[in-house]
Amino acid sequence: MTNLSSAAQAVLDAYQFAPIEDELTAAAVLRAAADQVRMDKPLGDTDADAGVFAAHHAIRTHLLAIAAELEALTD
Repeated sequence: MTNLSSAAQAVLDAYQFAPIEDELTAAAVLRAAADQVRMDKPLGDTDADAGVFAAHHAIRTHLLAIAAELEALTD
């Protein structure tokens, strides 16, 4: 078996241990992926670093919004 990166393993773990319902499984996988692109702070202090940080934040926010929408289907 190939060793997976910690990011790939986190997504796989979320998929394997999520509830059986399809919507919740998809939401769990998206949340795990969102956690992998999360940045606490920019990597440096240039405009490019700020842009990368903003892009990561926007992507994570979008993934979490999709996950929330899927989870709402099960309420």
